[in-house]
Formats: sequence, structure tokens, C-alpha cells
Amino acid sequence: MRFMIIVKATADTEAGIFPGEPLFAAMAEYHQELARAGVLLDANGLRPSSDGWRIRYQEGRRSATDGPFAETKELIAGYTLIQVRSREEAMEWSRRFPAPHGEFADAAIEVRQLYEAADLPH
Repeated sequence: MRFMIIVKATADTEAGIFPGEPLFAAMAEYHQELARAGVLLDANGLRPSSDGWRIRYQEGRRSATDGPFAETKELIAGYTLIQVRSREEAMEWSRRFPAPHGEFADAAIEVRQLYEAADLPH
């Protein structure tokens, strides 16, 4: 079972402001633990939305819009992709995820299971 731990963006992440060294160290240690346990598939931070774009599909047409995007709460700042044996194991790993913007900063992570080939209609 694969799960994505999604770190929500903040005004700081959208401004390209990096967290301090203590948080970088905590994240590195957490991801090393995942790697040692053999469950880490990938992990990365994302550049601010000002470096990206959106493609909209409407009435059979596509249009591109450059970032930045106004609704920070809807944006993703980074992710960790893990492969585990159960939902409970994913829950345990996600509970250990370091506070993504520092211990005393309000933050949210979201955990979503990925579809597997067996889940799709044939």
C-alpha cells in the first residue's frame, strides 16, 4: 500500500523561505528512519507556485495560467511517498512526521492512499 504524506503550503513556503536548520535536521532524520525501515519511496519539497502553472480544461479546450496562486491553503509545499503493509502502519509513520513548519507553527499534513492497479476497473 502506498501513501502520500502531503505538506500544506504557507505564506513562507510560497515566499521561498526555508525553515531553520533544526527543522531540516528533523526532516532528514525522519526520512532516514523511513529509508532504514525500507518504506521510503520518494520525498521532496516543491518550489513556490510562482514557479509553476496550471492547466485548466474547459469545454474541450486547455488554457495555461502562470502562478503564483492566491489560495495558499490549497497548495502543496512538499510530500513524502511511502509504501507500507497497512493503513495503520501509514498512520503510525505519519504521526511521527516532524511539525512541517516548526514545533510552534500552525500546520497541517494530509495523508492519502494511492490507487494500485488492482483497485482500478478492468
